[in-house]
Amino acid sequence: MPTVSETIPEALRPRVDAALAWFNASEGAQFEVTGILDAEASLAGSDELRLVLCGGDRCEQRTFQVGGRPDAWEIALAESAEARRAGVPQAELDPPPGPRRGWLDAKLSQHAFVVLVFYRGFW
Repeated sequence: MPTVSETIPEALRPRVDAALAWFNASEGAQFEVTGILDAEASLAGSDELRLVLCGGDRCEQRTFQVGGRPDAWEIALAESAEARRAGVPQAELDPPPGPRRGWLDAKLSQHAFVVLVFYRGFW
């Protein structure tokens, strides 16, 4: 099972920032990085970055190949090994508390309670 961390190690910050900027430009949307999966593998020299990206009303896990140098990054989306093995579409991830806190607070002030449904990676 992958290890998810909300803190991006400083050594990976330039690569993560480059991948995020590239993804936002290619998607035409504004996402932010809210987590990283298996940061140790990336710190050990792997070109693969597995990031949790949240923007608008969705969060997704995307895998990037980031190589090159800080002044000339080479970035591409990579299919994760898990996705290749499973052969199924990627489920959207439940977002960490930060991206949804404002929405949830607004809804709770309007209603007595709110029901959130999360099922097998979809919500």
